[in-house]
Amino acid sequence: MEQTRVPGSELSLPDALVVSTICFGLFIATSFQAVVGGYPDAEFSDASNVYGILIESVLALCALLYLHARRFDLRPLYPRPHLAGALQGVAIYVAAVVLAWVVTTPFVADDGSVPIVVFSFEGASLASVVAFAMVNGTFEEVFLLGVLARGLKGHGLLFAGGFSLLVRLLYHTYQGPVGAVSVLAFGVVLTVFYLRTGRLWPVVFAHILGDIVPVVFGEG
Repeated sequence: MEQTRVPGSELSLPDALVVSTICFGLFIATSFQAVVGGYPDAEFSDASNVYGILIESVLALCALLYLHARRFDLRPLYPRPHLAGALQGVAIYVAAVVLAWVVTTPFVADDGSVPIVVFSFEGASLASVVAFAMVNGTFEEVFLLGVLARGLKGHGLLFAGGFSLLVRLLYHTYQGPVGAVSVLAFGVVLTVFYLRTGRLWPVVFAHILGDIVPVVFGEG
């Protein structure tokens, strides 16, 4: 009688590379194109937000199907929203913003400007921004932390966190060197919290705030 294989939480390095390619390969390629193109300003619209939602939904489905075929435990990948976790997410967001501010302060020019790619949301409604933030924040943290960081813990926490942070950095290079440093600092806070607690919803909520707050307050 054939024994049923129980889904596990460990991910081999080849599987981690496959998942990274499925989920983030396209974004890494377009980000590198932006680097080669001299860091053009990033413009967002309702159409681009809808496209982002659709493409991330398709990529997520493909990655989940692959992980299911590899018998990876998918149950912890579904964030369960609750108020306490949301409040933790607010605290994580504040801590991440503070760290990002600290590490980018040395790059501030005498006139107060920072050499960072400008984000334009003039063509995007608040509704589409919020919708995209909810999908994007969930997509990124589920696969960066819930899959990659969790799945690679068997290789050591430093390796697991470092691999996840490297992938995060690679597809944010379009924001310019200072922007990438800011994203890395933000990611460090989220990654440390997740690796210490294993709780996904707070970091997802913190990421969602990170996508919405700068737009609402005109800092994007």
